[in-house]
Amino acid sequence: MVSAFPESCAPPGIDDGRDAVPRARLGIAVVVPCYRVSRHIAAVLAGIGPEVEAIYCVDDACPEGSGDLIEREIRDPRVRVIRHATNQGVGGAVLSGYRRAVADGARVIVKIDGDGQMDPALLPSFVAPILRGEADYCKGNRFWDLAGIGGMPPGRRFGNVCLSFMAKASTGYWDLFDPTNGYTAIHADVASRLPAASISRGYFFETDMLFRLNTMRAVVVDVPMDARYGDEVSGLRIPRVAGEFAFNHLRNFAKRIAYNYFLRDVSLASVELLAGAGLLGFGAAFGAWHWWHSAQSGVATPVGTIMIATVAVISGLQFLLAFLGYDFASVPRRALHPLLQRRHVLPRAADDGT
Repeated sequence: MVSAFPESCAPPGIDDGRDAVPRARLGIAVVVPCYRVSRHIAAVLAGIGPEVEAIYCVDDACPEGSGDLIEREIRDPRVRVIRHATNQGVGGAVLSGYRRAVADGARVIVKIDGDGQMDPALLPSFVAPILRGEADYCKGNRFWDLAGIGGMPPGRRFGNVCLSFMAKASTGYWDLFDPTNGYTAIHADVASRLPAASISRGYFFETDMLFRLNTMRAVVVDVPMDARYGDEVSGLRIPRVAGEFAFNHLRNFAKRIAYNYFLRDVSLASVELLAGAGLLGFGAAFGAWHWWHSAQSGVATPVGTIMIATVAVISGLQFLLAFLGYDFASVPRRALHPLLQRRHVLPRAADDGT
């Protein structure tokens, strides 16, 4: 399989410091997107343990000059700065870090935000399932312990609950929660095959990643973690992104169904979905038409007509429930990365800048 990071030089506006790290097989690498995190970044980097061999700080055109601050004040030899001339969003920053870590030969890549919300001490818990061959991608779940989410602002708590239910349908990972959690770890062989040019660069990045991973049949697991909130400032505005998120979830749901049930494979669930949608749509339309016609004419609708609409609707719902049962059970369970054949030297990754 060809890497999704095509061979080319670094795109304009990005200084990836190719000569900073020798080409050697790394173990664990960390990617830290840096945008308005100058107050927290030093403490975050200081908390990253010795099990990490490389740390890529991506200055995403930070107005506070995070990259300059890191190079000026941080003496950790593992730290390297990647610079974006223009802001590409959290997704663009993470993908730039992935590209560099993959090119340097990392085995597992962990993403930690630079705002201090994520405890670097939890990193071994995120990496362990991947190293054991049990998962391809691990993500944090702040809702695992319900007693521990009291520190989460109520607005974020409600928003995350709503987004989690929508994300289950659009990504196909029905057993996951907290889809916008940015504390993640991914096997480099899986990261190298992501369709980087198609992944959302903005706040939808984490959820879009899950959708892309499902289409690859990658195994994703939740890692329990506590919610930590301090004096950091979030750029996420729920009213502004609500419409965008709803549209993206609907789009990804439709694409996932098309990919998994009609392009990649056709199964009994495919037939159940078509039959269910068809019967439900016919029953609702047929019943509504005759109800309207009866109301206009003042003549009672025949019992047989009512039964046709009722049976069609009930049968359609039963078929759709059967399809959902199949979809719930089809969450990927076998890790993908042990099956992938990785090249000894991967081509350099390119960022399309979109």
